[in-house]
Amino acid sequence: MRPRPTKKVLPRSRALALRRRWGREGLKVVFTNGVFDLLHAGHADLLEKAARLGERLVVGVNTDASARRLGKGPERPLNRLADRARLLAALACVDAVVPFGEDTPDALLAALKPDVLVKGADYRPSQVAGRAHAGKVVLIPLKKGYSTTALVERIRRTLPPRLIRRRRGGG
Repeated sequence: MRPRPTKKVLPRSRALALRRRWGREGLKVVFTNGVFDLLHAGHADLLEKAARLGERLVVGVNTDASARRLGKGPERPLNRLADRARLLAALACVDAVVPFGEDTPDALLAALKPDVLVKGADYRPSQVAGRAHAGKVVLIPLKKGYSTTALVERIRRTLPPRLIRRRRGGG
């Protein structure tokens, strides 16, 4: 029986205990992270490929405050942390989702010490935060034509101006 998705969203302390257990069981743990604001096929592709690099996939997800500090715009993230984490946890390839409030997942990675750290190939190895805490870093080519920023812009272009809200609110 598979765990309910809500059971896969874990505080750091619980994720650390699970990581230790998986290590004792000899399971290879893979980690990746991001905002995952509007989940799209590019995200699914990266997560599925990351999961194939080991037996367990842990996904770090930025809190709302840390996502805003990334500079993607004042309205981002569009979806709140609880919703983003819930969607990630519903994916079969994801074993655990761990929110983090720092600007980078460095502290989380220092605690988890994954066997494999995965990022999209839009990064260079030297740009990958927390790389010193992982057994190895793997950069996965991104699915062409997929990005949350591009999706948000496409939605804005197709909606009549009267329907576009500048800030989060009602409806």
